[in-house]
Amino acid sequence: MKKKLKYSIIAASLLVAGIAVYSFLYGKLFPYSPIIVGFAKYELENTIVYVQRGADYDDFEAIDSLIPTVEEFHELTFLKKPRVFIFKDKDSYYQRSLSRARFCAFYNGDLVISPWALEEAENGEISLAIYLRHELSHCLISQHSGILRGYQYPAWLLEGIAVYSSDQMGTSWYPSKADTYNYIREGNFMPPDCFKTKMEDRIELDVEYRITFMYSEFACIVDYLIENYGKDKFLSYMTGLTTNTEHDNIFKSIYGIEFEKCIRDFRESIVNQ
Repeated sequence: MKKKLKYSIIAASLLVAGIAVYSFLYGKLFPYSPIIVGFAKYELENTIVYVQRGADYDDFEAIDSLIPTVEEFHELTFLKKPRVFIFKDKDSYYQRSLSRARFCAFYNGDLVISPWALEEAENGEISLAIYLRHELSHCLISQHSGILRGYQYPAWLLEGIAVYSSDQMGTSWYPSKADTYNYIREGNFMPPDCFKTKMEDRIELDVEYRITFMYSEFACIVDYLIENYGKDKFLSYMTGLTTNTEHDNIFKSIYGIEFEKCIRDFRESIVNQ
């Protein structure tokens, strides 16, 4: 009996180890793996780009040149070169990405790019530079937060910073600032605290594209904070949350008002324009 139990424990351990190894090399933990299999590595001045064998991409400078712009807005520097992964086909991307979206930024500061995002950029449907600046904003904040605090960082604020800093409003499917304000005047609004929670689906929005409206709304909140209180305070708010998860306390200590009141003031300022 003891010998059977011993063999069972060994078999279970080997199975768990095998699953872990597979996940790091070929599965959802891929960007966290120190060993990258099946990709060509290109180390540039600001980034490390991995291109899966069979993928047709060599414009590495288009990615690398964006880093200084991202750092300049955030007034932060990358703690290490972000790793950027490019895939040969959808199946390879879906196998390794945590998301089925065009891009996915991981909490360790790495970024995966779908093959269809590159196709859309080539066809002029999206701006690769804008989308990459958006995702690199996530990567930069994640590097300064760490994996745990990065997971706890307010999701609405991450997206608001990314859209605002990349000048994404009014491009592709994202409503402009003026269009977002019009939507809000019509009664559309996603409370930031509801975003990425069970409450989100209960909020009705009569807009053309739900997700991009929300992202533009959050960018407008970022814009409101910077315009009314200054960028220095906003950067203190942004960076304070990389080391402290007490959002409302940090917000009040910097802005001198409750977060909920600030959001009410933001909405009222739009309605009363």
